[in-house]
Amino acid sequence: MTRMMMVLLLAAGACAAEQKTLSGYLMDKACSADALKKGEATAKGHDVGCALMDDCQASGYGVLAGGRFILFDAAGNKRAVAALKATAKKSDLRVTVTGDVTGDNIKVAGLKLE
Repeated sequence: MTRMMMVLLLAAGACAAEQKTLSGYLMDKACSADALKKGEATAKGHDVGCALMDDCQASGYGVLAGGRFILFDAAGNKRAVAALKATAKKSDLRVTVTGDVTGDNIKVAGLKLE
């Protein structure tokens, strides 16, 4: 019976997260609400300078895709900061993110600015 319970618990945990690849705009959480209200043009215009401000970094990062904001885990936030610091782009921060999605959160396995 105990072995059966362990199998069921492991299966439930495996179903909770789903590996996905999302494409959208890299944004900080602080600015995402405005972009969700105003649409893609606002997300496209969001710039690196804003995204790297202390308050914006502290709010965390995510991808705005399909009318939703999917929040990164701590490792994803570090990848986002590194990508933002390395890019020559000033705005139009299109990104492809791969990882385990649970609800409105993603455990980032890969992140690439386009």
